[in-house]
This record gives sequence, structure tokens and C-alpha cells, in this order.
Amino acid sequence: MRETVKAAEAPSEPSGNSVNVQGGKRDSCKPSETAVAWIKRLVAFDTTSHKSNLDLIEDVKATLALLGFVFRITYDTTGRKANLLATLPSGDGRLTGGLCLSGHVDAVPVDGQPWSSSPFLPVIHDSRIYGRGTCDMKGFVGTAIAVAVAHHDKPRQAPLHLALSYDEEVGCLGAPAMVQDMIASGIVPDGCVVGEPTMMKVVSAHKGANVGRCRVEGLARHSSLAPQGINAIEFASRIIVHMQSMADEFARSGPFSDGFDVPFTTLQVGQIEGGIAVNTVPASCTFTFELRNLPSTSADAVFDRIREYARTEVLPPMRHRADGAADIVFERLAAAPALEPQEDSAFTRLVRAVTGDTAIRKVAYGTEAGIFSQAGIPTVVCGPGDIAQAHTADEYVELSQIARCEAVLSELAKRMCVRASEPLSSKETAS
Repeated sequence: MRETVKAAEAPSEPSGNSVNVQGGKRDSCKPSETAVAWIKRLVAFDTTSHKSNLDLIEDVKATLALLGFVFRITYDTTGRKANLLATLPSGDGRLTGGLCLSGHVDAVPVDGQPWSSSPFLPVIHDSRIYGRGTCDMKGFVGTAIAVAVAHHDKPRQAPLHLALSYDEEVGCLGAPAMVQDMIASGIVPDGCVVGEPTMMKVVSAHKGANVGRCRVEGLARHSSLAPQGINAIEFASRIIVHMQSMADEFARSGPFSDGFDVPFTTLQVGQIEGGIAVNTVPASCTFTFELRNLPSTSADAVFDRIREYARTEVLPPMRHRADGAADIVFERLAAAPALEPQEDSAFTRLVRAVTGDTAIRKVAYGTEAGIFSQAGIPTVVCGPGDIAQAHTADEYVELSQIARCEAVLSELAKRMCVRASEPLSSKETAS
């Protein structure tokens, strides 16, 4: 679901208050042994998306429980997968406010990939950690845990949260329940970093990633009696052609947003299946489509337009011919909301001050950041590693990237959790 980060042309200069992760001493620093150990520990769990992640979740929970963390867990409908919100309370026991570090713990399959070593037995070679998920995104998650652990015995004026989710790779399915539970329980962080691999550059906006499926049910007949049947492929094609006209409209008339490599909303059909034989009128046709919407374009409104066309223009002639038997059914398979840019927020300014990164970046891939942002939590995407390594054989993350990440997260925790005497405000940011 991801593509290479593309930045709008803008200077990126370290500020006087940054931790100098853009250059200088920090670049050559090694990560802590704790961060490396946690990354290896997480990678050793095979949490491919179609498998359970409970062993990993329970392992993290059991360790952090000894250090004073408190937990909220939300499960999927099968009970085989869970989100974990682990919170290090403030000194007075407060759970709301503070800093949230968020990442998914599922990984994509390794089937058919020519790995040089076992994907789930992480190794360090040439200043890189190799293993499935090292880049996407257990490198960030392990580093975030290490930073949180390092703060368990420090005097905290605000809490520090770790938000670990399931099934991001198959449509951001886990995070919505976790965020909904956070808000319902009154836990609203002052800011959230979603640590997808960005080479520790700040991404402040991305498109939404939505997947839908349409099933058209017609009426089978022998092809010699084709007029007596209802060809599901034919009527599905009418919907598909209408969707392409919508996509052409977006490309032609917008809305547009500078900074994206494709600066308009896109809509396309990626899979289609129908029919059983060439001499049989197909009774069923199913197609799956994808919508990548700009932050300014409502994904729900686009889906509504598609459904309304099917309801008013396609279904009536089908049912007229079939005496009411035909049907068209839509499903929403995935819905990761777009991330609206929040350049004026105190949290975004703070992250930019700490990283020294002022370039404006907008990306076409979807992340869980939009889910946090829609819940009223200021959010940016910033994490270690190169997106080009994600999902590949011999996936790796550079140790120097982990060191940068550890430095940035430690500084954010210092400013927002240890030193903060009140919720994040403009006085905590650099100009």
C-alpha cells in the first residue's frame, strides 16, 4: 500500500533546538543495546498478518507490567489478534495528555521470497539489522519501547503511551478500535508519532486508502438463450465504466493538492471475477476497487456516488428483466482516513524543531496516522528506515536510523513528558 516518500521542494535546515539528527554527531551514534534487543525480540515473533499476534502482545505486556505501565487491550472478532495500549502514567497517576508512539506489529508474508537468512531470526551485518519487519515497522516499535522503558523511573509530568496495533498491512483494521477505546476512556495524548519508515523525515499529510468490493448478482441461462438471462459481467462493467469517468473527472477538474506526486484523488478497479463458462450467461460478477482520496475529498461521498449510480441506473433494468431477482451489493473492505496537514499545531512544530526538518511532505500511501488525527490527536508520520526496504526479501533497517529515531523520541519524551508541567503549548516549540 505504500510508495516512496516524495517531498515538496522546500529547505530542510536544523533549528537551534533540534537534536541534530540531520547531520553531525548523532548520525554516527549507535543505538542503545536495549533498542536493538527489543527490535530483535519483536522480529522473532512471526506476526504475519494472517497469524495471531497474541504471543508478542503478551510478551510486551508482561515485561512492561513490571515497570509500572498500565494497559488497555482491544481484540479482533476472533480473539486471535489484539491491540495494546501501554501507558506510563504521569507522576500523579494521570493517563491523559503526553506523548503517544504508535506502530503496527503485523508484517507481510515472506512466501516465495529468496531470503539469505531466516526472516524471523534477526541478524546484524554491515551496520544493519536484517529480518522481516525490521523496517516496517518493528524497528520503530522496538525503539519506542526502549525509550519508554528508559523513562519508567524518571519524574514524569505527563504520561507516555505506546500504541501497538494489529492488521495495518491488510487495511488498517486494528487501530480504529484502539483509538476509539482510548477516546472513550478519556485518554487523549497531546501528540502522536506514527513511525512508518520515512528516513526520520517528517510527513504531515497523506492520502486516504480505501478498498471496496462490489458483487453483481444476475441470472444464469444457456448462452443460446442469452436474452432471457441477466449478464452480471455486463452490468458490472457499466458500474466500472462509470467509476472510470469519475476518475477522469478527478484528474481533469480536481480538487488538486500541490506536494503529492499524483495531486488529485484516484479511483481504479484492481480485480474482477465472473462467469463459469463461455456458453453460460454469467450469474455473478465481483470486482474490487481502490480509492486514494486527498484529505480534502470525502471518501464516504465518493462511495455514495458509486452506490447511488448502481442503485438508480444499473439495478432497475436488471430487476425489470429478472422480475426483481437481481441485486448489487457493496462492501467496504478497508478505510484508512487521509491525514490532514496540521502545520500550525504546536505538536507538529515541536517535532519539526526536534528533528530540524522543515520540508513539507505529502505521500500517496495510507497509514494509521489519519485515524489518530480524526480523533482529535495531533499526529505526524516519522520513523526509521527506507520505505524501499519494506516488504522485500532481506528486509533491513540501518543501525544509524535506529540511533536517530532513539534520539528524536527521547527528546520528545523529555520535552513532553518529563519537563512538561502543562499540556503541550506553543511555548514548547521553536520558531
